[in-house]
Amino acid sequence: MKKYTYKEIRDMYLELLKDFDHEIIPGVNLLPDGDATLLFVNSGMFPIVPYLAGETHPKGNRIANVQRCVRAKNMGEMGDSDDQDVGDNTHNTAFEMLGHWSLNDYFKETAIEIAVKFYIEKLGFNINDFYVSVFEGNENSPKDEDAINIWKEVFEKYGVEPTVGFRERIQPLDESENWWELAGGGPCGPCSEMFLDTGIDYCSDECDVSCSCEKFVELGNNVFMQFLSEAGQYKPLGRHNVDFGGGLVRITMLSQGVTSLYETDIFKPIYDCVKQIASDSQTKPEDDESYETSLRIITDHIHSACWMIMDGILPSKSEQGFVLRRLIRRAIRHARKLGVKENFTNKVAEVAISQFSPIYPELNEKKDAILNAISEEEERFNKTISNGIKEFNKLVKQNSKIDGKESFKLFETYGFPFEITQELAREQGIEEPSFEEFKQAKADHKKKSQSAAKGLFKGGLADTTDASTHLHTATHLLNESLRRIVGDHIVQRGSNITPERLRFDFPCETKLTPEQLLEVENMVNDQIENALNIKYEVMNKEDALKIVNNAQFADRYPDEVNVYFIGDKDNAFSVEICRGPHANNTSEIGKFKIVKHENIGSGLKRIKAVLEK
Repeated sequence: MKKYTYKEIRDMYLELLKDFDHEIIPGVNLLPDGDATLLFVNSGMFPIVPYLAGETHPKGNRIANVQRCVRAKNMGEMGDSDDQDVGDNTHNTAFEMLGHWSLNDYFKETAIEIAVKFYIEKLGFNINDFYVSVFEGNENSPKDEDAINIWKEVFEKYGVEPTVGFRERIQPLDESENWWELAGGGPCGPCSEMFLDTGIDYCSDECDVSCSCEKFVELGNNVFMQFLSEAGQYKPLGRHNVDFGGGLVRITMLSQGVTSLYETDIFKPIYDCVKQIASDSQTKPEDDESYETSLRIITDHIHSACWMIMDGILPSKSEQGFVLRRLIRRAIRHARKLGVKENFTNKVAEVAISQFSPIYPELNEKKDAILNAISEEEERFNKTISNGIKEFNKLVKQNSKIDGKESFKLFETYGFPFEITQELAREQGIEEPSFEEFKQAKADHKKKSQSAAKGLFKGGLADTTDASTHLHTATHLLNESLRRIVGDHIVQRGSNITPERLRFDFPCETKLTPEQLLEVENMVNDQIENALNIKYEVMNKEDALKIVNNAQFADRYPDEVNVYFIGDKDNAFSVEICRGPHANNTSEIGKFKIVKHENIGSGLKRIKAVLEK
C-alpha cells in the first residue's frame, strides 16, 4: 500500500469529490461568525447547518470542503484535567475535517460508494481490515436495513467474509453511537461509521468498533438525515441529506502506517523540534510515559495556538482568548516538567507555521503577529510564575503550610500551576497540598461558574428551535433600533442566544437612560407589529459590504454571503450579513421585552431581552 503525504490525501479527497460533481467551498474562520454561542467552529458541518433544513445553498446540492476545527474539550477541563484526550495517539485540539454533503440529492448508496472509492480504491486500505457500524433501531426509528444491505453488497463485491471470528463486519449499535440529532430538534437520522482494524490484539472478548482501546480507529462517518425531531416526536423529514465527516490527521496516520498522529509527516517535524528542546534539558528519561505525553501536548498546543492567532484570536481572560491562553500556558507548564527553563515557544511555532503554510498561506503572512503573540504570552506567564512564588511564600509565612483550597486560590488568581505549588512545598520541606482538596475546590468553583453562565453555548446556528430562531431575528431588530436611537457607533461586540433569552453587547460610553431603553423596546415592537417579511439574497462579499454599513468581522466572511433584509429590500428596516436561522415574518416572534441593561467593561454595555407571547 502506497503511503501518501498529508497534503496528497487532502488534495486527493477534494479531487474525488469533484469527480462526483461536488462544489468545493473554502473553510471558514475558527471564530464562528454569526454564532456567538459557540467558542470555535468545531465540525466541518458548521458552514452547512442553515441548509440542512431546506435553505438553498448558492453552490448547489453537492458541497464539499476541508474545515479547520478546534475542540477545546479534547484538552480536558480547559487544560487542567488529568483525563484529557490530547496526548494519546489519535486526538488533538486543532485539526482538519474532510466533509461533503448531499442536500436532498443522492442518499445512502452514493454516500457509501464515495467512502469506498476514497478509502479502498484511492488510499488503498485493505478491505479485509474494514469494519462499519450502523443504527440498530429503537422505538423512534427502525433498524437501518438500507445501509446494512448496501454494505453487504460492498463486501460481497470485494469477496470479503461478513464475519471475522465471532465479530460481524457490519455492527449494529444503539442511538448513543449511531444516531445524530441537533440539540433542540430538527433534521436527524441514523449514522454509519467506518473503521480500520489496526492489527493490535483485542482488549477483551467484548471488544468491538465502539471500544476505545484503539484496535479499531474511526475513518469517517456518514449521517443520513431522513427524520425530523419535534418536541420529542419523530416523523419523516420530507427530504434527505447526507453529512460526511472524516478526520484528516487520523486518516493520514493510518495511511502512513504509524501508530500516532505525531508520527505523521505533517506533525513529526513539530514533535521532533519539541523533543530536541526537551532532550537538551537532560532531565527526563525518554521511556517515561509522562515524558511522551508532555512532548505530545506541547506539540499539539503550540500548533493549535498558531491556527487560532492566524484567525484573529489573541490570549485574554475570556472565551476564545481564554482557551488560547491556557493552551500556550499549558504547553509551557509541560515544558517546565521536562526541565526546559528558557523561552522555547517561538522555536516550535516557527516549525508549525512552516508545516501548514503550504495549505494556509495566511500563516506565513501573519507569521510575525503569531510569533509575537505567543512569545508575549510566554513572557506574561513567566511573570505569573514569579508573582505566584511571591504569594506562595506569603501564605507559607502566615500558615506554615499550603492546603488544597489555597493552592486552588493560587491557581485561580495567579494562574499558578498546582504541580509547581507541590514542587515548592517539597523544596521548603512542608506538607504538600492535597490534590483531592485542590480538585474539590476547583469543582466547587466550576459549579458556581456554570450556574452563573447557565445556557451559554447551548444555542447557536445548530439550534434551530422556534424560540432561538425568533430571538435571533429580534437581535437584528435590536441592533438596528439601537443604531437609530443611540447612534451609528453602535455595533455588535458580542451576542449570545439561548431558547430563553438574547444577550447583546455593544460599545457605548454611558448607560442608556430609561427613556432610551423604552424607545428602543417600542421601536422593536413596532417592527414586529408591522409584520415585515424577512428575505435573504446571496451576494459576493464585495457587493454585500457596500449595502451593509455596520458589518462586523468582514475579514472572516467567505466570498459569498447571505444578506438578510427585514422589510422590503428598497426600504428595509434592517440589512445585515448573517448565517443564522430567521423567522419568515416579524409578526411570528412575539413581544420584545428588555429585562436588563448593564455595564460590562470600559466602554461596553450589555442588553438582555426576552420574547413574550
